[in-house]
Amino acid sequence: MTFQELKKFIAADQYRYEAGRGFKDFLKQWLKESGFRFTVIMRFCAFLRSHRITRYGTYHVCLWIHRRMQVRYGVYIEFSTQIGAGLYIGHANSIVINTRSKIGENCSLSHSVTLGQTHGRSKHPGVPVIGDRVYLGCGAKILGGIHVGNDVVVAPNAVVTKDVPQSAVIGGIPAKILSVEGSHGYVSNTWSPVF
Repeated sequence: MTFQELKKFIAADQYRYEAGRGFKDFLKQWLKESGFRFTVIMRFCAFLRSHRITRYGTYHVCLWIHRRMQVRYGVYIEFSTQIGAGLYIGHANSIVINTRSKIGENCSLSHSVTLGQTHGRSKHPGVPVIGDRVYLGCGAKILGGIHVGNDVVVAPNAVVTKDVPQSAVIGGIPAKILSVEGSHGYVSNTWSPVF
């Protein structure tokens, strides 16, 4: 990741909160939104780790801040997790994402979301892969090698154990398709920076 790419990722993340792009908007979101603060530190850790800056201690300080934020906010997302630009964390609390999971661009995570790995006897062993513009409601659990398509809404407290097609709205335990209206209206302020 280059420094220009880092800036574009952070700008896309910032835009998701209030559609602002400037430094004044950055400071406003930094002071107001714990999810945004967590995302910025997570992106910086990934950037520093990918360069030789790790030798000079900057990475270690950023990593220490990241670990403290994980405990403070209860958001366990490692900086090495592949997450596209435009991540929105609505309420930073009790979010657990498996390190090997993949999350697309402009996704929204609510509190108590879990993306977990399954093993052995599971029908779909592995880790979840989430598409672009996906809204994960409060308490949503996606377990195993599940592929969630683009523009999907996972309703609150849904437990997803099967692949989800594009533009589906799913809910229940186990989750079933409720409609095909997609995430329009749930995922707002999307901005795709050109890399």
